[in-house]
Amino acid sequence: MSARPRIGSRLRPDLPFRYIGGDPALDLVNTVDWTRDGPNDERLTDYERFTEFAHDAGVIDGEMAERLRHTAAREPYAAAQALDRVLIVRDALQRVVEFATAPGPRRGRQHTRALGELNDALRSALAHLQLRDAGGGLALEWVGLGESLESPLWPLIWSAAQLLSSEEHHRLRVCAGPDCGWVYVDRSRNRMRRWCQMETCGNRAKASRRYSRVRQRNTRSS
Repeated sequence: MSARPRIGSRLRPDLPFRYIGGDPALDLVNTVDWTRDGPNDERLTDYERFTEFAHDAGVIDGEMAERLRHTAAREPYAAAQALDRVLIVRDALQRVVEFATAPGPRRGRQHTRALGELNDALRSALAHLQLRDAGGGLALEWVGLGESLESPLWPLIWSAAQLLSSEEHHRLRVCAGPDCGWVYVDRSRNRMRRWCQMETCGNRAKASRRYSRVRQRNTRSS
């Protein structure tokens, strides 16, 4: 895969994760702000933060998260490599979603490269997925989930692949807020959702419009 994407200028382990994307893979994309100058306000600042995200996203349980943190403490270099892998996949997924939601023709060299990186990650993840007997039927399970440091990434990649290949790919959206870039599935009744969160980007946009109207009135009256 390609080299690790550039982390934004501000590392923000103090910022909470937000689970507003409608899919854990999209919530992974939303662990950084995708600004015009590149990613910023990075929330995945270390491997422990990744385990916190994966646990709260429902990808791993508390016992798995604790076991992974202990492993990461014993193997810091391997943990740093696993986090690099997470950031690379996140970057590829963000670009695929961005191209999928762009108006007009969206095929090109960058789209092909991002899709190739995501497919590489998918092939690697699926090597750990298998069927097992479960109460008279069969069920899918991830072999090594909670043991391998990269393992929380596997179901996130699988979730991304299922979403991107489903009918809901038509509902993928990028927040209209400037310097946000967060993504989500628009499941609103009228399919007119514009903001990742109304209380953040939506309110900032409303405040900006009010400020512009006041300036225009003051300009006309001066």
